[in-house]
Amino acid sequence: MTTYFIQAFIYLLAAVVTVPLAKRAGLGSVLGYLIAGVLIGPITGLVGSETASIQHFAEFGVVMMLFLVGLELQPRMLWNMRHKLIGLGGLQVGLTTLIVMLAGISLGFSWKPSLVVGLIFSLSSTAIVLQTLAEKSLDKTDGGRASFSVLLFQDIAVIPMLALIPLLATPELFTSNAIQAQSAHAELSLVAHLTGWQYAAVMIGSVVAVIVAGQYFSHPLFKWVAKSGLREVFTATTLLIVIGIAALMSLVGLSPALGVFIAGMVLANSEFRHELESNIQPFKGLLLGLFFITVGAGISFEIIKNNLATVLSLSIAVITLKAVVLFGLAIIFKVRKSDGWLMALSLAQAGEFGFVVLAFAKQNQALSPEWAAILSPVVAISMIITPLLFLFFDKVIVNKYRETAPTPKETSSINKQGKVIIAGAGRFGQVINRLLMINGFNTIVLDQSVSIIERIKRINMESFFGDATQSDLLHTAGIESASLLVIAIDDKEHVLDMVKHIKHQYPKLPVVARAYDRGHAYALESAGANYVFIESYHSALEMAKTSLNALGFTAESSEAAKNHYLAIEKQHHPDLLNAWKASKDASHLFDNYLELYMQLEAAFTERDNGVDKNKHQSVKPV
Repeated sequence: MTTYFIQAFIYLLAAVVTVPLAKRAGLGSVLGYLIAGVLIGPITGLVGSETASIQHFAEFGVVMMLFLVGLELQPRMLWNMRHKLIGLGGLQVGLTTLIVMLAGISLGFSWKPSLVVGLIFSLSSTAIVLQTLAEKSLDKTDGGRASFSVLLFQDIAVIPMLALIPLLATPELFTSNAIQAQSAHAELSLVAHLTGWQYAAVMIGSVVAVIVAGQYFSHPLFKWVAKSGLREVFTATTLLIVIGIAALMSLVGLSPALGVFIAGMVLANSEFRHELESNIQPFKGLLLGLFFITVGAGISFEIIKNNLATVLSLSIAVITLKAVVLFGLAIIFKVRKSDGWLMALSLAQAGEFGFVVLAFAKQNQALSPEWAAILSPVVAISMIITPLLFLFFDKVIVNKYRETAPTPKETSSINKQGKVIIAGAGRFGQVINRLLMINGFNTIVLDQSVSIIERIKRINMESFFGDATQSDLLHTAGIESASLLVIAIDDKEHVLDMVKHIKHQYPKLPVVARAYDRGHAYALESAGANYVFIESYHSALEMAKTSLNALGFTAESSEAAKNHYLAIEKQHHPDLLNAWKASKDASHLFDNYLELYMQLEAAFTERDNGVDKNKHQSVKPV
């Protein structure tokens, strides 16, 4: 047990030290993790033999990432992007594989291992690219969207690749050890002894089962768990689903990534989507970080030293070849200017699935152990170089095209009506949401009451389950790109805590907050809320105005009385706010606050005594 604690401490310490430094230097978090692995592995030797075992565990971070990608992909969206998905992504994988295979054959290698190497190098790093695009806010550009289409096709293409590799096995590579390993592995398979058609039926049935379960059984399950009010149980349920599907896919010989990706797509329209994202994100981030550390730690300097020319030439050749292919496709598919460069540079590396295909090819005797040992650092080095390519894009490419970029005046009308997050879907939040929606604004409504979520869905008002006071849920809802946050929840303390957190993390984000009473309103203003509304204040004023009408005031007189009340309130508000703040710091100053409040009442009384009675109706109210 002590050994595990020490190893965990070393991995975490390396990440805590190097990742912030790499991020601050503009290299990105992924390169920071890779550097951390190199430091504690090949350079210092603090970790070693356990790296391969940890990497298998950390690969689950990639599985979780694909689940999150699936959650973001509604089937309609996938259909809309089919041209780039199949055309751009399909051509990239096909052309890269073909060119690498032909190059291998021309160098005297057999076509089978050449094809395997082509498949490995055709894949890019989904983890590095998506994370870096998000960190640099490039994921919404044309280049970012095109890169996402290619990555998505690659992730899906891994499945047929893994099915094809056993057919590419070379008889000379079979050994008794490999046969024993395969037989041991077969004990964990449900399809090891099935015929071809039975195997196909089981695979199709497994995929159908995932889709059906996600469509019909997930909602009652999440609803039942959500009503418990225990967030940790919801997190456990999310992990249960992801791990269960991954295990099922592994048992039937399919990729776990495919299963959870499909499950994510099925759940993309669920009102629990944002809560699922916020629960998975921390695990995904930690496991992906651990995966990249193990990649860096697993690089063998001895193999690189003995095959330095081969490793470096292959690394440069892979990056150059993929960049040329991608840039050519960018021209064909009209991904213009800096966006074309972004796609070409961001996807030029080999990817984490390359390690998976590489290991699978080695296990199935489609690639020799010697070449697998050489190709592994090639994949790793290309991934390490990727953040440097992003840096080149930032410093050189962007500056080159900046002169021809549209000015702020030209772009000010684009997406003028930004995204609004509304915390609270009760009677208060529903009114705000509907008014914003009919005026063309995109809203994301969050509430932790399942019954409220279901009720407002019947009136075609989209909302999502989750505790809006949790920062990770706000992150998955897109707080970084939001134009406004409306806090309409009815818990005084949670509203105040939420305003404090938002103004600390996102000081420039406008916040409209619902206050319970005058003191709560002062507290919210002090915490930084831009606009504060006491929940019953304006409805009470309208009710008071109607009461004046019922008592004989004319409509004009009662409206004037209400407006005067508002004017006096506004005039005395700064003094009352400052007095309230002082009274919070020192209790003996509370009398000063009361005195000012009495002055406010006196101002109202003085105005009331001067009301022109002739404006009253001459008839008695009914």
